[in-house]
Amino acid sequence: MEKIAFLGLGHMGAPMARHLLDAGHPLTVWNRTPAKAAPLVERGAALADSPADAVRDADVVITMLATPDAVSEVADAITPVLRPGSHWVEMSTIGPDAVRQLAARLGDGVTLVDAPVMGSTDKAEAAELGILAGGDAAGVEGVLARLGTVTRTGAPGSGAALKLVVNTAVLGGVGLVAEAMALADALGLPEDVAKGALAAGPLGGALARAFATDVHFGSDLAVKDIALATATTELPAMEAVLSHFKAVAADPSLAHEDIARAVTRIRER
Repeated sequence: MEKIAFLGLGHMGAPMARHLLDAGHPLTVWNRTPAKAAPLVERGAALADSPADAVRDADVVITMLATPDAVSEVADAITPVLRPGSHWVEMSTIGPDAVRQLAARLGDGVTLVDAPVMGSTDKAEAAELGILAGGDAAGVEGVLARLGTVTRTGAPGSGAALKLVVNTAVLGGVGLVAEAMALADALGLPEDVAKGALAAGPLGGALARAFATDVHFGSDLAVKDIALATATTELPAMEAVLSHFKAVAADPSLAHEDIARAVTRIRER
């Protein structure tokens, strides 16, 4: 069984790491807040004091972090000590440019796979994520398959690129549902009537996500993802959606709450 180092134990990373541990992989974990690793340590994982210590003996390194800056900071620590023959699987949502910058920093014999995921915390808990794997994923496909269904997307960076496309569609749909419900409010329509009509149309999936209660995708992360997309090409509609989520994320009480909370605030605005 491959020795795995898992860095980043947030809402998504913790259940993903648990599945790998339960499958029998020797697992070393690191998290900026060590207390979050306690449930995994109780199940048999080793806790590293630093990212570098976590990856020294790893066959597979998985990073699941919040932002490109967080990934870059971890990269500073781990790239000098990654073993030749090891695989680094970058599963955060950081965009293809950041992935290519990481690849350029690696030494000979280290393979970088960009493999961001589709699905929220419910899919992570059930090991039913959609995994978008760019680059040479052959050496880690068995590991990734323990977390969900692997889709090979092409060249390095293509997984990260497709993730931006998917998240742009999801967040754009949620923003549009919020505005549609704001219009329904202004017109005096009952909420259940408006929601029922939207659920029966092409925005049905976005409506379900806009009012979900059992998943987590923070508005601050939505801002990060939309900003990555709008920095790539001109997306006027998404610029408007970005302004909505920025306003929500500026409220400390809502910034880390699920985007469903943002829908309520957008309707109020």
